[in-house]
Amino acid sequence: MSEVIRVTKTFFAYLKRPDLYPELGRKIIKNIFNRNAAFKGKEKTISWASTKAVSQSEAIQLLFGKEMQPFSEMFFVDFQNAVQKEQSCPIKMGGAGALELIYYACEFAQAKNVLETGVAYGWSSFAALQSISSRNGTLYSSDMPYLGQDGDQFVGYVVPEKLKENWKLFRFADRESLPKIFAENSVFDVVHYDSDKAYEGMSWAYEMLYQHLREGGVFISDDINDNSAFQDFCEKKNIDPTLISFEGKYIGVFIKH
Repeated sequence: MSEVIRVTKTFFAYLKRPDLYPELGRKIIKNIFNRNAAFKGKEKTISWASTKAVSQSEAIQLLFGKEMQPFSEMFFVDFQNAVQKEQSCPIKMGGAGALELIYYACEFAQAKNVLETGVAYGWSSFAALQSISSRNGTLYSSDMPYLGQDGDQFVGYVVPEKLKENWKLFRFADRESLPKIFAENSVFDVVHYDSDKAYEGMSWAYEMLYQHLREGGVFISDDINDNSAFQDFCEKKNIDPTLISFEGKYIGVFIKH
């Protein structure tokens, strides 16, 4: 019953937001006609990733030539404050993720312009901003409102206030957010994908993000084990990515050459 209530609540929340009607239409079509297509190639990619993956610390050494230090130790006070804010948040969203990978990717690229899809509490935003703020850079984030939880005001909740002046948050689905972001800035040093986990959504976004990533920039995608979109994309582009085993899932990363 709670699931029915949540879905109903989400549907009526969409109806109050005409700017989100395109995404509502896509979700209805996906859930009626293409539900299983979201997981296309999942078993293939899990098999591929399981034989190729390394740890996060190994990946940072291989890709960026750095010995990994825990993000929680490098920025102890801000991190502890963020943990307390997450614990006090009245709604539940995604976990922290591979903060060190994001931070070291931005440091390696000397990033001034970073794009991420998916924000939730804002842990990945925190990691990217911690790096780029020292260069007065800008993080462009795409994140759908949490309509089913009345959680709009908590998106990015753990991001320290002092870092927010370097942050632009676009509150739409990726298909609406990304064109708006690219209209403001067309070339990025690091891109981080962590939003729609359906095969079609990931494939569409990868193409868009790759086009706007500079040579020598870093491409990161979370949850590549949900389907074969990342594997298929890399094979199409003749890319040999580094895969990371992290908390029971897999992350894909490569430097664009």
